[in-house]
Amino acid sequence: MTSENIPDTGFVREFLEVLHPLLRRMRAERTLSPGKVGILHHLSLHGRATSTELAAAVRVSPQAISLAARELEEMAFIERVPDATDRRRTWIVLAEAGRSKLEEEARAGEGWIGRAITEQLTDDERRILREAVPILEKIGLEAPHG
Repeated sequence: MTSENIPDTGFVREFLEVLHPLLRRMRAERTLSPGKVGILHHLSLHGRATSTELAAAVRVSPQAISLAARELEEMAFIERVPDATDRRRTWIVLAEAGRSKLEEEARAGEGWIGRAITEQLTDDERRILREAVPILEKIGLEAPHG
């Protein structure tokens, strides 16, 4: 990549300064922490996981996963299931209440941003924003996964 193709640091900083308040506002609509939402989301995609797998996927310490999983289990959002062949292994699975809570959390943030897009943007601005989604997805695909 040539230097003329690399965005200047001012642009990158401005881009992030625009994104952070949007993400913060969306998260403010939620009742669970981002880490707990991340656990529920990972389980919804993968069906089950060990504590170690969750820690790597959500990028937090095993101790933080242990605490969050205990709290999610107390809320009946997840369940611990012993492995059928290895008694030392316990799987964490998403309970139906957890699936419902994850959907509720997603709708809370989506509701706010949806209203903001509808009420604050012109038709042309909404079109431009829609056209930017594949570009942002492309950036997201480049992000490292844990």
